[in-house]
Amino acid sequence: MQSVLAFWLLASTVYFPGSGDAWERKTPAEVGMDAARLTEALRFGQENESKDPRDLAQWLGERNKPEPFNELIGPTTERGGFSAIVLRNGFIVAEMGDTSRVDMTFSVTKSFVATTAGLAFDRGLIPSFDEPVRHLVKDGGFDSEHNRPITWHQLLQQTSEWEGTLWDKPDVADRRRGRDRKLEAPGTFWEYNDVRVNRTSLAVLRVLKEALPAVLKREVMDPIGASSTWQWHGYRNSYVDVDGARVQSVSGGGHWGGGLWISARDLARFGYLHLRKGKWGDKQILSEKWIARATTPCPIQKEYGYLWWLNTDEKLWPGVPVTSFAARGAGTNVVWVDPEHDLVVVLRWISTRQEGEVLKRILAAVKTAS
Repeated sequence: MQSVLAFWLLASTVYFPGSGDAWERKTPAEVGMDAARLTEALRFGQENESKDPRDLAQWLGERNKPEPFNELIGPTTERGGFSAIVLRNGFIVAEMGDTSRVDMTFSVTKSFVATTAGLAFDRGLIPSFDEPVRHLVKDGGFDSEHNRPITWHQLLQQTSEWEGTLWDKPDVADRRRGRDRKLEAPGTFWEYNDVRVNRTSLAVLRVLKEALPAVLKREVMDPIGASSTWQWHGYRNSYVDVDGARVQSVSGGGHWGGGLWISARDLARFGYLHLRKGKWGDKQILSEKWIARATTPCPIQKEYGYLWWLNTDEKLWPGVPVTSFAARGAGTNVVWVDPEHDLVVVLRWISTRQEGEVLKRILAAVKTAS
């Protein structure tokens, strides 16, 4: 196994791709991987493509049937087929499927919400994640006795237990661990809840005072050379006033439509930025301090950080490095980052049950050649 330190070279010796298609390729052998095993891993992924319908409006309608708040309020599109891209040392080593196709990413979007919070943190607009959100956000969403103590830390770790209705969707609409359960004190209970992530997105918008897609494009996506094809949608009713301007608050997933629509190639760039601890070329886009916070396990849900999934104790992906982490969304869409092996892997529309198996097979290609 190659040393982690071997990969953290001087900035001048680390490869960063140019914009768009100006992205150098290497053969698997050139980066210490076994070509046959790598090809087999991606073919296995292709053989285990998601069985979900191509019509995502139909799919969401089926998924949302059990709840009374099932109306789609954001746009949807048809999904593509299985696709994948593998980077090692920043170089494209393998691709399969249409990696330039723009697709919905569902909860992968949450990690982009986290990134905008990181930008606010790095600017000093959120001085401390341990402070109550109401100190900076004064739109009534954190005024109730229950919501007053909620901190940024709790919002980003999905332990806030925020109570309320946003964009006509009450938090109870996505209480996945018991719709009728009694709410716990903020910070004491973890639950994946899209209404609360949407509330996080709105809170960050209030602090930045600018549409999150505009901030993301200027501060992150353009500097890392992403294409201009990605889109970040909100809902038809998710507009707010920001200093007299009508601004759309974007969603943190596609539960009711909307969310981030993006290509696998652009997701790979985003993953590579995080692999390089927020640095791109000679520019520190996100602070190392933020990256460390975002990938620190939540005490009551160790497989989760700040809207990023973690492999703490190998519980998420057995046999995969505990230091790896990912942005993940329904479908399944995955942006997996492995600092130990200097890898970024993007998988689109793969069976959730085989996600970890594909990653293990890709890792086997590295180990075989080492």
